[in-house]
Amino acid sequence: MSGRCILLDAGNTRLKWAVVEDGHWHATGRGDYSDWSALTAQLKADTRCFVASVASLEHERQLAALLEAAGHTPAWLRAEARFGDVKNTYSNPHQLGADRWMGLIAARQRIADEAVLVVSVGTAMTVDALSAEGTFLGGVIVPGVHLMQQALRQGTARIDEVAGAWQAFPNATAAAVQSGIVAALCGAIAQQHARLAEVAGMAPRCLLTGGDAEKVLSHLRIPAEHAPALVLEGIDCVARGTAAS
Repeated sequence: MSGRCILLDAGNTRLKWAVVEDGHWHATGRGDYSDWSALTAQLKADTRCFVASVASLEHERQLAALLEAAGHTPAWLRAEARFGDVKNTYSNPHQLGADRWMGLIAARQRIADEAVLVVSVGTAMTVDALSAEGTFLGGVIVPGVHLMQQALRQGTARIDEVAGAWQAFPNATAAAVQSGIVAALCGAIAQQHARLAEVAGMAPRCLLTGGDAEKVLSHLRIPAEHAPALVLEGIDCVARGTAAS
């Protein structure tokens, strides 16, 4: 892909971006939706924009207005039935989140001919299974760290907002909450990893992305690789129109 391009990963709570020029990544950034200044500084003329969004309609409208004011008409990407040899098995392929689809495409680019578990730990956590042949087998969605914390605080009487640290055997409520959340997330990952291993006939690779990936990565009992820019990598693949061979 020649020329200058900006890749945008619009999540539920954060926006990530990467600037690519002539195939080389030159800048990356992230922020919430309260301050657009860092992104605005990257919106130069003659720049193509590609967006994968699961953000709210209000945040999408704000982003669209910002890009339009800078003279850009972005390509809003969505999940498709197929990209190269990556096959989407959703009954309605477009229903799959654009971020999950981009993560699967990037995983295939990184790891061809092996089964891969693609985990994104964000506002929600998604755990997606990709076969060695490139078929998306399906995935699960569970509340992420902050949603679990919020649910416990709203649904119980004596859990406050004090942050806790992980402990193997917690001896305080805040630590029990944090440790329980980590255990729940790790358990979901381990269960899907075991299920994919049964289907694949061997242990799959595991890639972790998302803003809270590091909160669970060190507690997993399975080998896993941190890939913080995985969704942006997938957007880059689609922008370049490339696929794993």
